[in-house]
Amino acid sequence: MAKVKIDGFEIEVADGTTVLQAARQIGGDLVPPAMCYYTSLKGSGGKCRTCLVKVTKGSEKDPRPMPKLVASCQTMVMDGMEVASISDPQVTNARAGVVEFLLLNHPLDCPICDQAGECKLQDLAFEHGSEETRYEFERRTFEPIDIGPYIKLHMTRCILCYRCVYVANQLTPERVHGIINRGDHAEISTYIERAITNDFSGNVIDVCPVGALTDRTFRFKSRVWFLNPMDVHRSCDKCCGKAVAWMYGDEIYRVTARKDQYDEVQEYICNTCRFDKKDVREWTVEGPRAISRHSVISQGHYAEQAETVV
Repeated sequence: MAKVKIDGFEIEVADGTTVLQAARQIGGDLVPPAMCYYTSLKGSGGKCRTCLVKVTKGSEKDPRPMPKLVASCQTMVMDGMEVASISDPQVTNARAGVVEFLLLNHPLDCPICDQAGECKLQDLAFEHGSEETRYEFERRTFEPIDIGPYIKLHMTRCILCYRCVYVANQLTPERVHGIINRGDHAEISTYIERAITNDFSGNVIDVCPVGALTDRTFRFKSRVWFLNPMDVHRSCDKCCGKAVAWMYGDEIYRVTARKDQYDEVQEYICNTCRFDKKDVREWTVEGPRAISRHSVISQGHYAEQAETVV
């Protein structure tokens, strides 16, 4: 076990724990944002640099601070380590710079994007974004394409977090999409258009932190804050069968996997549950899903401080 102090809060964690995971065990505002790291995906993290922190004390044995800011999702804790997250202006300024880079090519199309209301890039832009851009060059653009019968790819919105690629590598029998080209020309693409057809391909929609991969069966039907997320389950021979049904009245508009407070999928679901089961009679409804009061999805769902009304 190792003791680490983050913004003055001390916690004891197991050896091999990253600074980000330790911060999540503490909770609160000091938890660094993460756009590419995903707990259940091996190899994820280290791409977006939004989780930068400052290590002011390396360890009890070597108290020297680390010379540069480090990615908390890739940095292992050491006994006696001290970390500054939101308490150091250097860290917040660095995160603001990272957000500015992420928004260089990202279009301002939140009013028509299906990810609006549950987009982590929106949250980052609100917390660290600038009112104006300093980017004077032509932004790169791509035409939206269908990369499967259920998935629409808006490459213009992609921030190259690689999450969907890791999902395809680790969750599906064969990967038919990935990163092509390099540098500023890099993009997510399939080898053959409309090639993504496996039973778990819909999970790339859930792990995408922006609106680059969207559900074609849900496109432009409703805003998420107009829908009631309900915990549901069914007997399924392919997956756990536990999901969230986004309902308007008695009609299911879309089905997604259940996510934790850090917007990470708890258990992946199959395409049958996600796309084919839109009749409420095919599900057992457990009840309304708990919604954070800080989320725009909570709009109209709370009558009082302590209760959720659906």
